[in-house]
Amino acid sequence: MKPREGATVLDRLHQSGPLRLRIIRPDPGTETTAILLNTAGGIAGGDRHDIAITGSAATTLTLTTQGAERVYRATASDPPSRITTRIALADRATLDYLPQETILFDRSALTRHLRIDLTGTARFLGLEALIFGRTAMGETMQTLHLTDTIELHRDMRLIFRDSLHPPPDFATSRHRALFGTATALATILLAAPDAARHLDAVRAALGTEQAGASAWNGLLLIRILAQTGATLREIVLRVMNVLRGGRKMPRVWAC
Repeated sequence: MKPREGATVLDRLHQSGPLRLRIIRPDPGTETTAILLNTAGGIAGGDRHDIAITGSAATTLTLTTQGAERVYRATASDPPSRITTRIALADRATLDYLPQETILFDRSALTRHLRIDLTGTARFLGLEALIFGRTAMGETMQTLHLTDTIELHRDMRLIFRDSLHPPPDFATSRHRALFGTATALATILLAAPDAARHLDAVRAALGTEQAGASAWNGLLLIRILAQTGATLREIVLRVMNVLRGGRKMPRVWAC
């Protein structure tokens, strides 16, 4: 992405396989929004998705997805599916990375890696949300092979790394030190010079939910557990209202 006449516009685009990117032309005074689409309708059988987003200096972009992603059941012979996302933001660039939930079917296998590289005062707000099983269909998660990693660098220095790797026997994850009875999980990360100023407001938005927020060294980290995907989304929207200063979420979130 690059700036042009006070707006953020597409610079270069390469897309292949089922992945497509669509840019929503912004109304005057509003942010540019990009929507990532997976035309395959889900991920399975060792699929590999590689996504790279680069924001030039002083660009502002919101990136989301057309809907919840689905990771289908893997057979014993399938390697884990892989989603690798690389985000690079130059000085004074801003990106709100707001994909909708990823629904993990029972016996699915996924390795996901999100890497963010920031320069100078670049600002990143990111969300990763997981739904364990299709509870509306009565599915109970029994087995899951998951490695979910978020890594953030500023000025070529690693400042945050988090990797989620629950036991393959998902019943073990029901221990209260892990997921307990929750079926949905969200991680929200804000990297900005003023990140800590949002801490009290975020904690108020979380209320008494099974969640927590911490701030240090220009980072604000929020973790949320919920009993259902619908409850998780409700909490996420409350937090995002704080972190986005009251700006509405992308329209596809209401579809």
